Amino acid sequence: MSQLQITITLVVFVVVILAIAFDVVDMALASLLGVSVLVACGILGETEIIAATRTAGGPLLLLFGGMVVARILSTTGVFERVGNLYLRATRGSGRRFLLLLFLLVAPLCALLPNATTVVLLAPIVIRVAQALEIDIAPAMILTAIISNSAGLLTLVGDPATFLVGSAIGMSFGEYLRKVSLGGVAAVLVPLLLAPLLMRGIWRLRRPLPQPQPEPPIEHPWFAAGALLTLAAMVVLFVVGEELPTKIVPPAVAVIGASLALLTAYAAKIEPVDRILHDIDWKTLLFLAGIFCLVEAFTKTGLLQLMALKLHGWFGTELMLVAMALIAGVGVLSSLLANVPVVAGSLVMIKGYLVAASVVPEMALAPGYSDWPAQTLPVFIAMMFGATLGGNATLIGASANVVAAGACANHGRRISFAGFLRYGLPIMVCQLAVGALYVQGLARFTAR
Repeated sequence: MSQLQITITLVVFVVVILAIAFDVVDMALASLLGVSVLVACGILGETEIIAATRTAGGPLLLLFGGMVVARILSTTGVFERVGNLYLRATRGSGRRFLLLLFLLVAPLCALLPNATTVVLLAPIVIRVAQALEIDIAPAMILTAIISNSAGLLTLVGDPATFLVGSAIGMSFGEYLRKVSLGGVAAVLVPLLLAPLLMRGIWRLRRPLPQPQPEPPIEHPWFAAGALLTLAAMVVLFVVGEELPTKIVPPAVAVIGASLALLTAYAAKIEPVDRILHDIDWKTLLFLAGIFCLVEAFTKTGLLQLMALKLHGWFGTELMLVAMALIAGVGVLSSLLANVPVVAGSLVMIKGYLVAASVVPEMALAPGYSDWPAQTLPVFIAMMFGATLGGNATLIGASANVVAAGACANHGRRISFAGFLRYGLPIMVCQLAVGALYVQGLARFTAR
């Protein structure tokens, strides 16, 4: 790889990020234009695009499957009733609105990918906020931040955590035992900061509007089938990898999407093509394009060079590497979608562990799962950095992009700086808490 091609890759990457940050061009278009330039320059070819597709496949299928199920559930009328209950439970209090938002979003994000949860709950949150005359922008920003943070509660809560977990062969149950407690701590951070960052909403009191009659569930059998599909997905997420056929989470998402579409088709509520039309293809395309940009970094050898640099800087001090990852991956994930950042970081960290003679060279091959216990904090640090770093900026996580899109559809634009105002302080505090958790885990693992 020539120095010119390395320079072109870096320039294209920086231009894409700046174009998105300053809203010069639509983010999906920016990522696709960046890929196009690299293809035209001969940096990305068929081999690299296939490799990017292989890496992106699992996370994108998780998002796609969740989006389909969320779209089907949105037509059942169940969530309109949830919205009415939410509004009444606030009693006109902004403080109760924020506290109940955590109770509404976090449990669902433990079961569904975070962007999917935002797709599903955005109409409810916006409707209740408007009824209380609350600005929907900070409400949706907090919804995205809660969903990203709660993504650490389970292996399938965030595509970034799934990508790391699947790369090291971590099961759903093992994740619950070793990482989920850190996810609880991450969710508590924005809860504690909400009274400071959203002081106006916290102190707000409004008379509730006149209660509206409960919307009828016009097709109860369809609603029951959609909810059963969601329940089946949750069960398969938990036990699928323990079955003889070993159904991995992306496959579960595909099964869930297929069953949801079958339910809608059988009930003849609306045509399948209309449901698929409503999927957030722009977010999926944006992430696919960013994965290709990360693959270009792999081809240039920059990631492998960084692996050797890490070894030169830190030697075999894995805890120092873990702390550097929380900070470094956290910052990168605030500037670039966190899933592709993780994809690149995995290449770099595996190369570092081989260079440090912690694992054999065969660890670089896909499917290797014999990772020593002392390496676990390094990978968990990567999960914390990627998942929580994405909370800082508008483009840091797919859930943020979805939340901004929902606000735009209701005439309220979320700017890059507007998101940063809330996201940055929360991210800094969360990464500090994550660092403490990883250090505690490392001490426990060393016993």
